[in-house]
Amino acid sequence: MRAFKGLQAIALSASALLLMNSCGNNTDKAPDISNIKVSVQTMRFDKDMYAIDTNHIGDDLKQVKQKYPDFMDFFIDTVMTFGVRGDYTDTSRAIREAVHEYLTYKDFVNLQDTINHYYPDTKAIDETLNKGFAYMKSYLPAFTPPKKVIYANHLLTKVPPVFCVDTNITCVCLDMFVGPQFPFYKSVGVPDYMGPHLVPAYIPVAVFRTTFESLYQYPQEEQTLLELMIQQGKEQYFLHKVLPGLADSTLFGFTGTEVKWCEANEAAIYNYFVQNNLLYNKRDAEVRPYVTDGPFAHNLGSASEPGVTPGNIGGWMGYRIISAYMANNSAVSMEVLLSSKADAAKLLQEAKYKPK
Repeated sequence: MRAFKGLQAIALSASALLLMNSCGNNTDKAPDISNIKVSVQTMRFDKDMYAIDTNHIGDDLKQVKQKYPDFMDFFIDTVMTFGVRGDYTDTSRAIREAVHEYLTYKDFVNLQDTINHYYPDTKAIDETLNKGFAYMKSYLPAFTPPKKVIYANHLLTKVPPVFCVDTNITCVCLDMFVGPQFPFYKSVGVPDYMGPHLVPAYIPVAVFRTTFESLYQYPQEEQTLLELMIQQGKEQYFLHKVLPGLADSTLFGFTGTEVKWCEANEAAIYNYFVQNNLLYNKRDAEVRPYVTDGPFAHNLGSASEPGVTPGNIGGWMGYRIISAYMANNSAVSMEVLLSSKADAAKLLQEAKYKPK
């Protein structure tokens, strides 16, 4: 990393970028949530850490600990592996070396400056998250939202950009959401095709994907392509319902071009899977490329034209199947859909899916 001053001159605020990406073709009718009160506390751990007086790290760290009693030790010791282990004294080696470097190394400080420029506040994101949790409770009444969403700086360590500390705390690493033009993503190995995942508008999607996966864990091994598509389709159906204001491109983590290509070639995609006997194929090497992010759709796109077709085209197709299933089975609630272990082949049949 080096200084990020050039980027700061062209950066847009998170609120502006979120609004730019909030329109689109996700036209699912949203339920009335006016009587559902959800207020998740959001906190800027990243700013509080970089407000520490580096001449008195130990004492200031104790104050941060008081503000984040259930998070700070987990972050600095488990996530960042600093090894402080409760010894908040300036004579501690972990404080003198690891924490001091985190707070003073110029590239890390410049990264936090860039985060501050993109995120002077998180009001627009916070509002979307609170609405999303309210929508979630309307569909899943037994669900309890986390008490806190804590924003942090994870120093471009990529995975995971959002994680659950426990049922009460979700952490969002803002360093992984400052836009695909940020030059230092390449230096840490983030591929170009992940660009749609790196924008502020994707934060709510990442939060609710993490929430969904913590509640509805499903097997990944020894699964047919159809089973993996159905699993991802359920996740996308959930995301479309709890984030009704976001565009399909944002919800899928695709570009607008990729979404348009999928819509224009829906029947061809499905027919390709059928004609090549892929739907019931369990060979990981043959089915995995269709349900993971990549530069283009395996055997449906071109390496010379990346960005026209999405790698995870099976996830998009799975959503289309689930949408058809729910449209033709109106008595099935989302709660029943998500918790059901129904046979994928039977679900496909009952969906009466007819690609256009």
